[in-house]
Amino acid sequence: MNTSSRLPAVLAYLLPVLGWLYIFFFQRNNSLALYHLRQAIGLFVFLLATLLAWVVVGWLLAWIPYLDVLSIALFALVVGAYFYGIVVWLFGIYNALCARQSPLPAFGQWASRLPIK
Repeated sequence: MNTSSRLPAVLAYLLPVLGWLYIFFFQRNNSLALYHLRQAIGLFVFLLATLLAWVVVGWLLAWIPYLDVLSIALFALVVGAYFYGIVVWLFGIYNALCARQSPLPAFGQWASRLPIK
């Protein structure tokens, strides 16, 4: 695969919304870019869901006396998920640069099935 087909795949990770729109509208025939678009969106959804789950659980725990401190401790899980997200993000960029269609760990199989065509 030449470099011009790998660049949009890398942009899916480097420019979250603008890169996604560029691939969606201008690179629809580039299967590598579409694959990495799905993976990048899957990573974004994973990180957003982690944060939103912590917010909801933290809000619920805030209503129970003495358990609101637990929501602060649960934030360590969010930090861990974001560190994991950074590693997976770098892994995705590496795969895009190598023109590999390898799913990202943990949620890549799910992201590969996203209906983006």
